[in-house]
Amino acid sequence: MNSQEQMEAYQEMQSAGFLNLSDTYRAQNSGVYGRMYHMINSYDPMTGYGLPNTISAKTAFLHQAELRNTNWFDALYNDNVLSNHSISIASGTEQSTYYASLSFMNDPGWTKQSEVKRYTANLHATYKLHPTLSAHLISNASYRTQRAPGTSISSLDPVEGETNRNFEINPYTYALSSSRTLQANTYYIKNYAPFNILDELNNNYLELNVSHLKFQGQLIYKPNPNLQFSLLGAYKYVSSTQTHRVTEHSNQAMTYRMASDPVMRNSNAWLYLDPEKPGTLPVSVLPSGGFYNETKYTMNSWNVRSTVSYKNVFAQQHIVNLFGGLEVNSLNRHADYFSGVGTVYDSGCLPSYDYTYFKQLAEEGGQYYWINDASSREAAFFASSTYSYKKKYTLNATARYEGSNHLGKSMNARWLPTWNVSGAWGIHNERFWQYMPSWLSDLTLKTSYSLTADRGPVSVTNSQVLITSYTPYRPFSDLQKSGLHIDNLANEDLTYEKKHEWNIGVDMGLFNNRIRVVTDWYTRHNYDLIGNVTTQGVGGQVTKLANVAAMKTSGVEVSIQSHTIQAHHFSWDTSLVFTKMKNKVTDLKSSSRAIDLVSGSGYAMEGYPVRALFSYDFQGLNEVGLPTFINRNGDVTIGDINFQERNLLGHLKYEGSTLPDITGSLNNVFKYKDLTFNVFLTYAFGAVVRLNPVYSSSYTDLSAMPREFVNRWMQAGDENRTNIPAIATQRQNQTIDNLNLAYNAYNYSTARVAKGDHIRLKEISLAYDLPEHLLSKLWVKSLSAKIQVSNLCLLYKDSALHGQDPQYYNAGGVSSPLPKQCTMTIRMGF
Repeated sequence: MNSQEQMEAYQEMQSAGFLNLSDTYRAQNSGVYGRMYHMINSYDPMTGYGLPNTISAKTAFLHQAELRNTNWFDALYNDNVLSNHSISIASGTEQSTYYASLSFMNDPGWTKQSEVKRYTANLHATYKLHPTLSAHLISNASYRTQRAPGTSISSLDPVEGETNRNFEINPYTYALSSSRTLQANTYYIKNYAPFNILDELNNNYLELNVSHLKFQGQLIYKPNPNLQFSLLGAYKYVSSTQTHRVTEHSNQAMTYRMASDPVMRNSNAWLYLDPEKPGTLPVSVLPSGGFYNETKYTMNSWNVRSTVSYKNVFAQQHIVNLFGGLEVNSLNRHADYFSGVGTVYDSGCLPSYDYTYFKQLAEEGGQYYWINDASSREAAFFASSTYSYKKKYTLNATARYEGSNHLGKSMNARWLPTWNVSGAWGIHNERFWQYMPSWLSDLTLKTSYSLTADRGPVSVTNSQVLITSYTPYRPFSDLQKSGLHIDNLANEDLTYEKKHEWNIGVDMGLFNNRIRVVTDWYTRHNYDLIGNVTTQGVGGQVTKLANVAAMKTSGVEVSIQSHTIQAHHFSWDTSLVFTKMKNKVTDLKSSSRAIDLVSGSGYAMEGYPVRALFSYDFQGLNEVGLPTFINRNGDVTIGDINFQERNLLGHLKYEGSTLPDITGSLNNVFKYKDLTFNVFLTYAFGAVVRLNPVYSSSYTDLSAMPREFVNRWMQAGDENRTNIPAIATQRQNQTIDNLNLAYNAYNYSTARVAKGDHIRLKEISLAYDLPEHLLSKLWVKSLSAKIQVSNLCLLYKDSALHGQDPQYYNAGGVSSPLPKQCTMTIRMGF
């Protein structure tokens, strides 16, 4: 909504019992009306009251807000120049060659408080130690510094059916959810404390530093042209530090200190009520300072790989390739977290903490630091062979036998053989090909069948029982003790996630290979998929990881490349990719909650696609504009909704998959002499999108409502013309049970689903290569320039999306849709 439409909605809220002085003046969150009441109640002996408490003064103040129309994207987003600079050099002799490169990337950021700098270096060297022996050394290093808004990830409340984000300052989310009646440089109230988004971004931010080192060496011994031995060793080290700075001036820190009057003191959930001192008042556990939270991650890994290969041709007809080897991997991870509470940044980061913070943390079972170590060990043996006869018939077979310490202890679970068998028939090499139509240039048929596997999510670590320490809950800090509990029961039979796949393909050239068509049809059977399963609790664990699911997938992939026009100075090449895929969960031993099935990302349910989206069956608005639904008992209801229901889910309506059935791209490249113009489109069809959850049983004067609120229910009879619920009155919130559940269910109803079909103009570029006759005059070997525009626009999308990006799901944190980017590249070679 623009500010005029938004102010009209606020006036309706005031008529409905909201935004009055008594509720708004000390509300947890308040905007235009809250500031007006604070100005009325502020007095300066020199200037008088901040705002006279008269109808004309208040009307004039609200009229200014009505005309303000703040564009939060202009306030929070920047048009910046991202630069990437690199230089490389190559040199060598017959006995040794060298390559080195340095690069620097500087991205000032698309939003406030988001910038990235990256430094990289590479060094490659090759030595010919003997006519049959060579050594290859590769090393690279990189260092990245990044700053980002100090946001938090979202959390789903399965009881209320809503997404919560404490201290959310993601610029994209804020720009969408903040009223345009607000001023960009004015302070309002959020979490009982003064809040201004621009000031908060300067006082609440993340600093990330990532270092990456890799060293690799390889020896290749080739005693004859047909036989080759290789030994490769590599070491990698990664260090990442994430520092969250929350200064004493940030809204997040000030929230812990807001207790200026009895109403606020008793309402502020961030204050501490000491259970050992009954009858006392809540106090602040952060009387001064802010937070300095630091998380460090390190990873050390090494890899050794030894292979042997053999190639030969017999009688000019038989081609044989043999390959085999073994590989061993080791990886160690370390993570630790530290919370520096009470850090006074204005005093040189002086610690100024209060013992009550740690007392409260201990009573809640929290931890102000933690340390975590994990290791991974893997080994694999592999072999492959290829035989080809006269380039007509080709047979290939591969096998792999691998093991991982993350899976079950039993041999049939920890070690798994995988394999692949494939063949190809080059029909164009047969004698009868001369009788085929002349427009058919060549034709190859291919097929393969395989068993492949994956060890599953990184979090799978219950090859043996995991017993970890913890702090049991105690109501008082002097009763704290440490304990041990079963974090994960051993599952000796937990094994790899497996996949059988059968593929049939056709590769053909048409019209003297002016057009090439590659078609593949496949069917896959995934089974032993790992997930959480709810048990009867035998052994002390109700929910545990197991091989619980199976899924079938089938599809077709078509790729067409065409040299549409080939003239003397002009050419036009076209590339089309088309993919159609369907999948269905055929077996699932775990149960899903209603909130999982209706939330935006989709969820697995037996008999449906792996990312199935369901909705509450919206039955329209009642006579007072409130949404109604079919509940689990089959009755039409307003608030009788259970988001945690697992068994009676027949009242939910299947909408479709959040993953598209059809995806692909279309690329056109036009060349005229030394100019190249490229247009690249992507498309997707068949998916559904959950619209952003913007409806609530109550709103504040910070809230920004979407334009569709203009068509909301406003008077009796509107239920026959609109599906947009009314702004509920304060009386309705007090007298109708679970009204908040009704509005949250509306967010996840059939009325809040759109098609994800879209066509995106992904890239347009124009490149120019300087002709050779001009290069000699500039003393350079090559010189080219390119300008490229990415993510320009959506050429087609469902109008029901109301501007929402069909490919973007807001998960909180610093997530944001892909930006429009213009990139200019200059390449010069000497």
